[in-house]
Amino acid sequence: MTDEELDHIRERYERRKTLAPDLYSFTRPEVLRGVQSVDRATMSLLVGAGLTDLAGLRLLEVGCGTGGNLLRFLRWGFRPENLVGNDLLADRVEQARRVLPRDVTLTAGDARDLDDGGPFDIVYQSTVLSSILDDEVQRSVADRMWQLTRPGGVVLSYDFVFDNPRNPDVRKVPVSRLRQLFPEGMVTTRRVTLAPPIARRAARLGPAFSALEALPFLRTHVVALISKPT
Repeated sequence: MTDEELDHIRERYERRKTLAPDLYSFTRPEVLRGVQSVDRATMSLLVGAGLTDLAGLRLLEVGCGTGGNLLRFLRWGFRPENLVGNDLLADRVEQARRVLPRDVTLTAGDARDLDDGGPFDIVYQSTVLSSILDDEVQRSVADRMWQLTRPGGVVLSYDFVFDNPRNPDVRKVPVSRLRQLFPEGMVTTRRVTLAPPIARRAARLGPAFSALEALPFLRTHVVALISKPT
């Protein structure tokens, strides 16, 4: 990845922080309900793949941000010493360090430069691929994720499958693109996340949220489990 491309990614993340600093806060009811639906879908996929001994699994998160997902994995039963997080932005890693147990390994820098700390049972990404606008850079990050996944392990992905016309800093990652990025993998998916503009309104209407969330065509994201052959 060129220094120029890295700078562009940093700039895009900075814009997100200033434009909507609390947009993804758990204090917002639609965010909390959305995370719960993602958790259910993710756990269903892991159980379906036979990955139920969470305490014994090693997991790497590419783009760990301030540690929110790693905290979720700890709550699910992963052991701190089996978790590794990486993020491009050093200040986000510093924030994660303040909230995570010291046994969780955290590194800052380009995900493609991760050394051979693997192989991992699970390599996870959440809206990282959609934040990379260059095709080749996106592919090279995916390649490194695949290399760090053990044979028989999985890449676990959460990302949106529609472009957002109001946000040029991201782009959709449909299932067809995941199959291009991980051509050797078997892809299993769950459609999740009520479209955020609808969710923000529906969260104030109580039962209407669940009714709308039940409609697949209103869900904008996919949780994908991509199995690596043994």
